[in-house]
Amino acid sequence: MDSSKTLPDQVIEGLIQDYASGKRNFVEISLNNVDLVGCHLAGADFRYADFSGANLTGANLRGCDLSFADLIGANLTGADLRGSLLFGTYFQHAILEGTLFDQANFDAHTHFPPGFDPHLQNAKRISSSL
Repeated sequence: MDSSKTLPDQVIEGLIQDYASGKRNFVEISLNNVDLVGCHLAGADFRYADFSGANLTGANLRGCDLSFADLIGANLTGADLRGSLLFGTYFQHAILEGTLFDQANFDAHTHFPPGFDPHLQNAKRISSSL
């Protein structure tokens, strides 16, 4: 990687290169406050990832596992989360305008912003058997 790039730029570049080479396991990756506008990361495993404050405007996260991920304060305007797993995901203070949630699964431990109704976005609540 180019040593003149900032750490966030290096992390983003590494993520995109790894994804392009076929890697899909990004469990516990730290991507807080990064700019991932329009990134295509469909089908990746982002369990326990930190996206707090990240800009994910228009990102394709379709079919991703975002269980227990931190998306607090993230901008997900127009992002595609269709078919994603959102168990225990934190969306507090996130911007969810135009975000696609069709067939996404969430549970009682998923935290959406006040006033946001995932059912109106065709997301499906799954009961926990624990």
